[in-house]
Amino acid sequence: MTTMIKIVKTKPFDGQKPGTSGLRKPVKTFEHPGYLENFIQSILDVSLADVKDRKTVQLVIGGDGRYYSSHAIQTIISMCAANEVGHLIVAQNGIMSTPAISAVIRTRNAHGGIILTASHNPGGPHGDFGVKYNCSNGGPAPDQITDAIYARSKEIHRYKCLESMPVVNVSQLGQHIIKYSGDGEMMVEVVDSVDMYLELLKRIFDFELLRRFVSTKRLRIDAMNGVMGPYVCRIIVQELGANADAAVRCKPLPDFGGHHPDPNLTYAADLVDQMRNGDFDFGAAFDGDGDRNMILGAKGFFVTPSDSLAVLGENLEQIPYFRGRGVKGYARSMPTSRAIDLVAMKTGLKCYETPTGWKYFGSLLDAGMVSICGEESFGTGSDHIREKDGLWAVLAWLSIWATMPDHSVESIVRQHWRQFGRCYYSRYDYENCDVESCERMMATLDHKIAANQLPKTINSDDGKTYHVDKAYNFGYTDPVSGEQTCNQGLVIQFNDGLCRIMFRLSGTGSTGATVRLYLEQMEMDSEKAVSGCLEDYIRPLAKVALEISKLQEFTGRDRPTVIT
Repeated sequence: MTTMIKIVKTKPFDGQKPGTSGLRKPVKTFEHPGYLENFIQSILDVSLADVKDRKTVQLVIGGDGRYYSSHAIQTIISMCAANEVGHLIVAQNGIMSTPAISAVIRTRNAHGGIILTASHNPGGPHGDFGVKYNCSNGGPAPDQITDAIYARSKEIHRYKCLESMPVVNVSQLGQHIIKYSGDGEMMVEVVDSVDMYLELLKRIFDFELLRRFVSTKRLRIDAMNGVMGPYVCRIIVQELGANADAAVRCKPLPDFGGHHPDPNLTYAADLVDQMRNGDFDFGAAFDGDGDRNMILGAKGFFVTPSDSLAVLGENLEQIPYFRGRGVKGYARSMPTSRAIDLVAMKTGLKCYETPTGWKYFGSLLDAGMVSICGEESFGTGSDHIREKDGLWAVLAWLSIWATMPDHSVESIVRQHWRQFGRCYYSRYDYENCDVESCERMMATLDHKIAANQLPKTINSDDGKTYHVDKAYNFGYTDPVSGEQTCNQGLVIQFNDGLCRIMFRLSGTGSTGATVRLYLEQMEMDSEKAVSGCLEDYIRPLAKVALEISKLQEFTGRDRPTVIT
């Protein structure tokens, strides 16, 4: 059947500005007629602007299967055909993890990919939906591209789609041909969501070693009813031989089973409780699209994302992929604790500090300057792809642990603290606050910092003294491209840099504002690093942060929504 291309008149919608990783809004916003179409057309207009022959273009389409995805996929197929894209690689049932999409883009030399996810945000009819564009390197579009997409969305006056098109059966593997406007045609290739990603992992890790090791351990892996279910079942259970009860909540659901698919101590509390019972040696959880992870040891020992990054960085050469290539360097986002910096100091390698957002790691990875990077928001990854990768982190942990079989997860971390020192660290999230009040708080604090109006010395009510060393609004110059990024968070350092407090407005929410307060104190004494109490280090620092920022007064919140 051949159909015609239709040009639909439209008007811009306010606020189609991509955040840290794409455009995220409530489902009801995306359901407004033309809202999704406007944003997709803006992506296509920008990403295909310099392409001479669009019939040569391959785009990858997939997502976490959240509510509204099925409709969005059919819409995108229609619009790509109408914009003369030659070839779509679509995930079976539309479900493919974000790291797997990055792997497919790179493996197939695709022009880019459109990922349908709001990551760790809730799903369902009353939840969130999201769209982000990844470039040909497999990573999130950098600022200059997302800025261009946003600029286009503010002036768009038409979008293209097919006049009438039968629904493409994306549950059926294989090739489907769509014919339009005479001799125009587009191939839709439906692919297995796991295959190419699994082949990549087999080139990174020693699967034989992992099989032997996994057979001796009791695992508990929670997919949180997100995209990772098929990956856990196929890779952890079938390939590595873990017991079937190792995999929990592995059926992807449009509303994630009514849960918040965010792998932290609050939203993955069921897993934490199961681990505390002592029945399992290793636990992990993933977010909705599979790029974030949480690592737990026996009896619920929590490995902070910053410590996880540092332990992996210390031991990377235990993994075959890095043993052959060598470790080039490290990178972390500004709010992430400096635990990986301590590793860099001892290894003699460079550690780069970037703004929050995985896209800022892309140029460093492409230039071969770093091998591993991570964020405190439960994201870790390496140069094998250009996204953070939850399952990669789990297999990396198991691979390193397999070389230390007499240890536990907890003893590996404590051994690391004893050798490198410890960064006592916590994050307070104040979610869905009034936007204007939060912006006023940040502007007021920024003004105090710029005008040098912060007190030089602050005494806490428990007798601790904090001397302000340095305060600044974090900015970044990309060492590869020279691109500058400003206003990325407020930082106040104390006591010769041993303590930091940081404030950011998050770019991953869909409504209201989320204020993130980060608290960090280094402890270089090996005994105190191993035996100290987090509360003793963080609570007085939190009081100082709240007093300096007046956060509670501005937001009206007397406690955080989530503490990590």
